[in-house]
Amino acid sequence: MKKIVLTIVALMSMTMTFAENESAANLNTTEAYNMTVNMRQLARALNLSNDQVESVAEVHKTFSAEMMFAAQYGKDERAKMMDKAINKDLAYMNYILNKDQYRKYLRLLNVTLVNRGLK
Repeated sequence: MKKIVLTIVALMSMTMTFAENESAANLNTTEAYNMTVNMRQLARALNLSNDQVESVAEVHKTFSAEMMFAAQYGKDERAKMMDKAINKDLAYMNYILNKDQYRKYLRLLNVTLVNRGLK
């Protein structure tokens, strides 16, 4: 009887440890998809006008929401949704920004995605 109880306790503790690690991995994945940025810093880096700041903020808010939404899906669907969100964001930013600003934005976005392990 004592062996059975000890075996059950050992199995439960291993299961709890596995579940804890799994939720931690999901949390880290979700945090990587959090694309919120300091808009003042972005505006300064891109040298945005006041009108551009408002437009870029709205587009980036939508992009951030779509990336967080993509984080909730499985690996294959997540990649498709992430690519769709990035392409949509770049299309809008291409419309809002001039060539130099857009080129700099591309570099910043690419570095961000690489640093977070998303590319």
